[in-house]
Formats: sequence, structure tokens, C-alpha cells
Amino acid sequence: MALKIRLARGGSKKRPFYRIVATDSRMPRDGRFIEKLGTYNPLLAKDSEERVKMDMERVKYWLDQGAQPTDRIARMLEAAGVLTKKERNNPKKAVPGKKAQDRAEEKAAKAAEAAEAAAEAPEAAAEE
Repeated sequence: MALKIRLARGGSKKRPFYRIVATDSRMPRDGRFIEKLGTYNPLLAKDSEERVKMDMERVKYWLDQGAQPTDRIARMLEAAGVLTKKERNNPKKAVPGKKAQDRAEEKAAKAAEAAEAAAEAPEAAAEE
């Protein structure tokens, strides 16, 4: 059985509230779970102690049993000091989108034309 520690959504429309649960990975997101390990309320301020609450003993137990945390839960556990900080690689993060690249190329082309025109103007004045 593949175990996961993940978020199960609760709350009403546009008012999310999540339970942190240990579950079989084949179960639906909000479906049957083995044990509730804590809560996560994304509507609270990031520095609020009530935002993320976890029973760390049970989380460590499930990790020892082979449960894999999802990305979001892994970040929460890293912030709590349970897991070591993992290096993440997102090489496309700093690359601008296609439209922004097109605008930059157009701007560079206009700047090059202006520079050429400015360079030709003093030469034309010197010839006269």
C-alpha cells in the first residue's frame, strides 16, 4: 500500500480549509483516510500559529512507515524542521513568456535603429 501525507480539502466555496491526513495514495483527495494529522488554514496570516497545526509525533511515525509527503506538505515539514530542506530546480522560472520576449526584441530593434540614425546624423553634418 502506497502511503501519502497530503491535504484533504474542506470548507465552503472560496473559503478553503484543509485537513492534513495520512492516506492510501489510491484514495480520492477528499475521500477515505487512515488518520488525521493536523489542519491547514490558508486564509490566516502566514505568521499565525493557527495557520498550520500538526501532530509531529504522528507525522514522524507515518514518515517512518514509508509515507511520502506531497510537495506542499514537504514544504510545511521543512519549515517545521522535520525534513531537511531539499534543493528545488525550476530552470524556467526566470525566463519571460513569449509575448514579453517579443516585446523585448521589438524594443531592442527600435533602440538599434535609433542608434544607427544618431550615428549617421553627425556624419551627414560633417560632410556639409
